[in-house]
Amino acid sequence: MIGVLGALSEAWDEVRVHKSRVVLSLVGVFLAVFAMTTVTALGLIVAQVQQENAERTGGRAATIVVQAFDPMTGMPPAAEEWDAAVADLVERYGITTSANMAYGEGLYRLPGGTQRVQTMRVSPSYGVLHRKEPVQGRWFREGDRSSLSPALVVNEAFLEALGVPDLSSRPTVVLGGPAPVTATIVGVVREGYGTELIAYRVDRSGGPWGDAGAVDPAQAMYGGPTSLELWVGTDQADQVMETVTHDLRLALDGAQVDAYRQDAQGMEETLAMLRLAIRGAGVVVLVLGGLGVLNIGLVTVRQRIREIGVRRSFGATSGRVFSAVMLESVCATALAGVAAVGAAIVLVRNLPVEQWFNDGIPLAEAPGFPVAAAIEGMVAATAVGALAGLLPAIIAVRAKVIDAIRF
Repeated sequence: MIGVLGALSEAWDEVRVHKSRVVLSLVGVFLAVFAMTTVTALGLIVAQVQQENAERTGGRAATIVVQAFDPMTGMPPAAEEWDAAVADLVERYGITTSANMAYGEGLYRLPGGTQRVQTMRVSPSYGVLHRKEPVQGRWFREGDRSSLSPALVVNEAFLEALGVPDLSSRPTVVLGGPAPVTATIVGVVREGYGTELIAYRVDRSGGPWGDAGAVDPAQAMYGGPTSLELWVGTDQADQVMETVTHDLRLALDGAQVDAYRQDAQGMEETLAMLRLAIRGAGVVVLVLGGLGVLNIGLVTVRQRIREIGVRRSFGATSGRVFSAVMLESVCATALAGVAAVGAAIVLVRNLPVEQWFNDGIPLAEAPGFPVAAAIEGMVAATAVGALAGLLPAIIAVRAKVIDAIRF
């Protein structure tokens, strides 16, 4: 341990003595590590954006969609029978995340007149499964199922059509139908194109749903019966689809049950290739910076050859000389790596990443700065120092004492 600490101390002293040379040799390493770390961090954030966008549409891996209908009439099973069968299925197999979802169309009394709006009736857990991140307010909670005022999550175009700037006034809207009811808007999502109105309504199964403002699937553009979505492990998807289809057919008295995987399959492979390409570009940049350190190291060790010969004549071993020259390069590049990673963190954290890459939608799982990028930057800087110091260290060890003194 004393020998290791002595070698490190000696290497650090050499860095301090040759400040100008060290700074000159580290400019390239600093820029290379800074570029690599920044590009890697932005690449990881972009990959996270792509993954979350795919999961907003199709659900997380693996999302299984289950639908049931009578093979003779094409009608879905009764709501009570379906809910009971689904509840028994989820409890029996311990499925932690499941959600009911149905497309429909509802009547909304807006300032410009009553309009039919595409409405999705969903369970609160649908937000977890599809990474719904409201830009204002919140997503549905379990308590919304029993609220006397139905909870709504709408898009920004809907809020604009309602003539409300934000949710600070707790806006409401009247749902039309035979028995109108006032619904409360609890969240706003950034979805839809142009002036397209979108609304989500909490599934109030078991609550005071009634007929007030009911969502009509027959009038909807993508109407249909209630679907069940299950979030399971990717390695269990095929088995789950087979088991769920079999059990629900028995529970629903021979109804036709279809199960299929909805999430974007192959997304993990695509993202892995994206991350690999980003790291490859960073390595190329880093190698170019390391060549500069190597060249200056070779020149320096030839200038110090007399010093090395004197040290060898006073008993310095080959290992001590090798480690001193090698660690000098490692200490210098590690210091440059710390500075470069710090600069990359400051830059990335102050960039409007969500505005650039995700249309202002908050990322659910992206940290302020990807830790993996910082670790890779430091490891790369240290590795470059070790590789750049290897050849000069070998030259220093192979120099003969008498020839070095005469140099």
